[in-house]
Amino acid sequence: MSHHARHFAFRRRCILAAAAVLVSAAAGPVAAQAWPAKPVRIVVPFAPGGTTDILARALAPELAKAFGQQFLVDNKPGAGGNLGAAEVARASADGYTLLMGTVGTHGINQALYPKLPYDPIKDFAPVTLVAAVPNVLVMNPAKAQEYKIQSVPDLIRYAKANPGKLNMASSGNGTSIHLSGELFKSMTGTYMVHFPYRGSGPALMDLIGGNMDLMFDNLPSAMQHIKAGKLKALAVTTAKRSEALPDVPTIAEAGPVPGYEASSWFGLLAPAGTPADIINRLQQETAKALASPALKERLLSQGAIPSGMTPAEFARLIDAEHKKWAQVVKISGAKVD
Repeated sequence: MSHHARHFAFRRRCILAAAAVLVSAAAGPVAAQAWPAKPVRIVVPFAPGGTTDILARALAPELAKAFGQQFLVDNKPGAGGNLGAAEVARASADGYTLLMGTVGTHGINQALYPKLPYDPIKDFAPVTLVAAVPNVLVMNPAKAQEYKIQSVPDLIRYAKANPGKLNMASSGNGTSIHLSGELFKSMTGTYMVHFPYRGSGPALMDLIGGNMDLMFDNLPSAMQHIKAGKLKALAVTTAKRSEALPDVPTIAEAGPVPGYEASSWFGLLAPAGTPADIINRLQQETAKALASPALKERLLSQGAIPSGMTPAEFARLIDAEHKKWAQVVKISGAKVD
């Protein structure tokens, strides 16, 4: 190689090295701001068709519009929500894996399961509460007619006269749907056999099909079936009646079962250690979407009450719910079936 060629090659290497330094320097701060640079996954720890799934699928397109990347809903059902929650707890804290958590995964399960494959507090960064939801006590209409159950007092009477004859479906062990039923049983002195499913979707199919008698479902997933006459609504589990079903009494007033209350909630969480700016941007865009007239109206009509609270407020709620549900598990003697 001539002296000239060597000098040219050396200069070329210097220019390339300098260019590489410039590129990497530019990529540093820009890359941090470039989230999301690829699709984001929202893990739903239950089967399709339930409220966790309904809310995630309502929110995903709104977040996709806000961030210019796809938000994909990924159903990972099993173990009362524990499988999906554990997967997100172990995921990279880079903002690309989120969980639609529930009162079950983040309020109840720690008190109910002897060994939880994740820590609901330490392993997660709360983003925001998406919605609070009443549960609704629904029956298969043909069964209700056959057993002459038209109200909560009828149900209590029948259950007391026929212990173990009524089958109670749930979306899984430790879900608010399961615990609403256990609390009802313990406060009314009745016994019904619990059948856990992998989500509300499959449980509702069996309830409508007549294989199950009743269920304390989350209102949004039961709503369309109540309206279509495929399910009979006896009462809601909240302290106040639901605006979406104003004619349906509360269990506390209908039973009457004084002091009965067991509602549900759903919220976005990220793995612990996810950058605060990503958490804050997610919370702001979720709150904005939930306040938009179209989505707000849609959720309210299904019986969900949209939220959008700050990460700190959501963290406080999770903490309070832990303590409350640990008590409920103790009082009701609920077991993992």
